[in-house]
Amino acid sequence: MTTTVDRPVPVADRSILIGGRWRDAVDGRTFDVENPATGETIARVADGGPADAALALDAASAAQSAWAATSPRERSVVLRRAFDLVVERTEDLAAVMTAEMGKPLVEARGEVAYAAEFLRWFSEEAVRIAGDHTLTGDGSTRMVVTRVPVGPCVLVTPWNFPLAMGARKIGPAVAAGCTMVFKPAEQTPLTSLALARIFQEAGLPDGVLNIVTTSDAGGVVEPWLRSGVARKLSFTGSTAVGRLLLGQAASTVMRTSMELGGNAPLVVCADADLGTALDGAMIAKMRNMGEACTAANRLFVHRSVVDTFAEQLTARMAELTVGDGAHEGVRVGPLIDAQGRAKVQRLVDDAVRLGARILTGGATPEGPGYFYPPTVLVDVPPDAEIVHTEIFGPVAAIITFDDEDEVVRIANDTEWGLVGYVFTRDVDRAFDLGERLEVGMVGLNTGLVSNPAAPFGGVKQSGLGREGGRLGIDEFLEVKYFAVPRRPGRTL
Repeated sequence: MTTTVDRPVPVADRSILIGGRWRDAVDGRTFDVENPATGETIARVADGGPADAALALDAASAAQSAWAATSPRERSVVLRRAFDLVVERTEDLAAVMTAEMGKPLVEARGEVAYAAEFLRWFSEEAVRIAGDHTLTGDGSTRMVVTRVPVGPCVLVTPWNFPLAMGARKIGPAVAAGCTMVFKPAEQTPLTSLALARIFQEAGLPDGVLNIVTTSDAGGVVEPWLRSGVARKLSFTGSTAVGRLLLGQAASTVMRTSMELGGNAPLVVCADADLGTALDGAMIAKMRNMGEACTAANRLFVHRSVVDTFAEQLTARMAELTVGDGAHEGVRVGPLIDAQGRAKVQRLVDDAVRLGARILTGGATPEGPGYFYPPTVLVDVPPDAEIVHTEIFGPVAAIITFDDEDEVVRIANDTEWGLVGYVFTRDVDRAFDLGERLEVGMVGLNTGLVSNPAAPFGGVKQSGLGREGGRLGIDEFLEVKYFAVPRRPGRTL
């Protein structure tokens, strides 16, 4: 028997935050937020448009000078207070996330801890923004290099990790001294609103963080990008939308960082410890029901171990409890919406039509909610659409390989390059394969690479720049150089 955790989910008509004041949309419009486990409306939020976007950017611009002038320690203290409040409210935040996004409570609690750590990390980085002081080659001039806030930032987050992605962007912006206009995903605005209220309580000054909830992303974000006032875009989402935003940002030559789509290969070598590989595959595939850019999209397993691996993976997948994430014991919640579930079913059907076999799952269940069962496919042909498309669902597509050169070639045959996973007992093989994979991150004998202390990001069409780690704050800072002539004849 499962137990339902009953926690309040806020109803927030006034969900636009501008200059420290919560307000309705200028035109009074709203949109509904749905629970994907039941299909029921759980909240109604303000549906902002271009007029709201303009007011939010004006507020961010007006607050930028004063916020940039604050001391690093002041910014650090705000972030540390926010960290403490997020940890203190773990259960409430997890309940909101589960209600609007669907992930099981156990994963939602994990995301709260993950998000909080970004705030703590950047509270520490705020006081470590460094510069440089050297001489020119001929000794005539001092070169003083400083780092300054880039200016008002546009933050756009996805629905799959609504708290962590908000914290991963707001944290470094606050630490660097930047003001923000923030558009959360339409499907999951409630978590972002809860985070904004925490920042208010933590002492973030009015106008530093401004939020516009909207069902019209283009009508809000495009004016920000073309304004010439906003100087930085941080976006997490699909590659298709990323390309569109890059084109808009180019009109004002905005600084951009983007974490886009993925098509992660997971390689299980002949000498891999199968227990470790199975543990890693379950994490890399099933975290967040597979709705993660880091999800293992293609599982390449050496022919000598593929039967054993597939059998044991199928057993693990089949025993996972599927249901409403608010029920304790559930490990697989619903997908985000009907469109996302239909895409997963289409990819499975296409693979089967081309010769793949289903070992478990593979069919959309009856009843309310957007549930899809954990699914294992074997004998997946290389021309199946599932091999070339980000699945964003709980489907493990196993592809057999014989040769390392072959698997590297196939793994790299994609426009994406976010993350890859390699399982082997041989250290040299691990690094050799990891270095040859065209990705920005590699998990060696692990299915989890995400960590606030690590630089998160990819290559090719998986994005630009890095979030998290020591590099994360650099995306929100510009370099300023002072040339200072020295007195003739003076020595150091």
